Amino acid sequence: MVLLSTQNISKVYGEKVIFKNLNLTINSEDKIGLIGINGTGKTSLLKQIALLDTPDKGEIITSNQLDVEYLPQTPDFDDENTVIGQIFKGNSPFMKVLRDYELTVEMLALNPNDETLQADLITLSDKMDANDAWQVESEAKSILTKLGITNFLQQVKELSGGAKKKIALAGALIRPCNLLILDEPTNHLDNDTIMILEELLKAKKCAIIMVTHDRYFLDRVTNKIVELDGGNLYTYEGNYSTFIELKAQREASQAKMDDKNHALYKQELEWMRRGVEARRTKQKARKDRFYELENNLASRNKDELSIDLATSRLGKKVIEMTQVSKKFGDKYVLREFSYVFNRNERIGIIGSNGIGKSSLLNLITSNLKADAGAIEIGDTVKIGYYTQENIGLDNTKRVIDFIKDKASFIERKDGSYASASKMLETFLFNSSMQYTPISKLSGGEKRRLYLLSVLMEDINVLLLDEPTNDLDIQTLQILENFIDNFDGPVIAVSHDRYFLDRIADRIFIFEGDGNVKNSVGNYSDYVAYRKTITIEQQAVVKEAPKRVRENKKLKFTFQEQREFETIEDDIAQLENQIAQVEALMITHSTDYEKLQQLELEKNTLDKKLTFMMDRWEYLTELNEKILNRIK
Repeated sequence: MVLLSTQNISKVYGEKVIFKNLNLTINSEDKIGLIGINGTGKTSLLKQIALLDTPDKGEIITSNQLDVEYLPQTPDFDDENTVIGQIFKGNSPFMKVLRDYELTVEMLALNPNDETLQADLITLSDKMDANDAWQVESEAKSILTKLGITNFLQQVKELSGGAKKKIALAGALIRPCNLLILDEPTNHLDNDTIMILEELLKAKKCAIIMVTHDRYFLDRVTNKIVELDGGNLYTYEGNYSTFIELKAQREASQAKMDDKNHALYKQELEWMRRGVEARRTKQKARKDRFYELENNLASRNKDELSIDLATSRLGKKVIEMTQVSKKFGDKYVLREFSYVFNRNERIGIIGSNGIGKSSLLNLITSNLKADAGAIEIGDTVKIGYYTQENIGLDNTKRVIDFIKDKASFIERKDGSYASASKMLETFLFNSSMQYTPISKLSGGEKRRLYLLSVLMEDINVLLLDEPTNDLDIQTLQILENFIDNFDGPVIAVSHDRYFLDRIADRIFIFEGDGNVKNSVGNYSDYVAYRKTITIEQQAVVKEAPKRVRENKKLKFTFQEQREFETIEDDIAQLENQIAQVEALMITHSTDYEKLQQLELEKNTLDKKLTFMMDRWEYLTELNEKILNRIK
């Protein structure tokens, strides 16, 4: 069933055309991901679909059965309201019954002998029956429990930003609708909550359209991708992975068309050069076609700039932290933390909100002072720090002037120089936008400009605090490209699993109370390792009596003895296999399909090697204990 259809809608703010003549149909089974660079009008389009704004031209046709629920990026909260009041907000009889029933249940739990509350609960139970509200109530409690929300009577003003976001999400998921609209639902959520949200949305029986930069989220939830690019909409059936494939095909077709247009352009240019007599008024249509062709080619033939900027020389010592502790009041955010950061490391930092991840970065940059321990920074270190605030943006300046204040030209690795204007183009600021006052940029465009200003500094160590919040997918891809070519360590706090898989080779896990563990590999490697540990712990619980007896004997099993005798040879063989695959990757570097197969093979071998190295450590340690006991 078609729920909503936009018919040639256009929207203009001031002199800026946000989009023009857009057509989009939303069916009841659609789960749509809306993507595009910041500032192209994604949020404006969502507001049109939510019927909160009207198009300047065109119309929006809706089904008589349409029931919309819209969650904006920054939801409105009544700080004096309770959690239950916020979640079940609304004046409909259905929502009022749910709200009153849940509130009475909570109050009765605190005052179980209150006869008035008992009588109210009986009355409200009858109303729940009459409104057929029990299923929604049951689903609501299930969702709230999964999101970690248990205290319904707590006031909103007492909650953290992350908890408020969970409440807003819970409310949007609980309130009945057949079209759910979400604007950046994963922003400021931790990884575990994002995975819970994935499952909830996949199970949701309604149409969904959402804006998000989380590529794994798009891959696992959506069945259609709509890209807003240059004021035009491109629709792709399938999830994000399918979108990447189909977009590559579209761009390949566009490249062929561009080649034909180049040939036509040369032909028309020759005609234009013949002189005025050949271009009388009767040929005006041909001239107009020429100018349109010229403009189209100009917009599609931007020089690509690889982000391979030269960096200052980095000495042997980079950052060394020894027994560092930091607490706020009685709460530790870091406890006796030690680590020596190497020159080419890529470290991702994960953990719940408010647990101390940003504090680690602020200790490194001396924005915070440690309570105990030592932090040594090498003499050659020049830190670039991308924070969660747009530090240093002067709204009175034009975009180009702001970047030129950082550097008019920046050196690349090959010794050539890139201008400030060229760097802005690479970061998706076209020539007209470069002369726009910063005050007129969208929030996402300001984040992108701030990121570029950090990268334009003469730095050799890069710290990133939640870079994936408020940045679009294209900008994230540019940042990932920069990190690939950056000669220095990168330390990134992020909840974006795709980003962490893409850039990290080690993960710091903040577990609370100042404790930090680290795991070799990217985020997916850590998740796989965590599952292995959980399975092993469950096995330990089941086999506890048996393990006690084994520990008394303290000896290898027959299988462990055989494994210990061969494991070093097995590791050497695996390392040789990895080296062979890497050599093949170099040989087939231009064969994309073959290269993908080889990358998958290498990832599998790398995971096997990591597991085998862990086993080697365990068996070696056990062998030493056995030998010491014999002695």
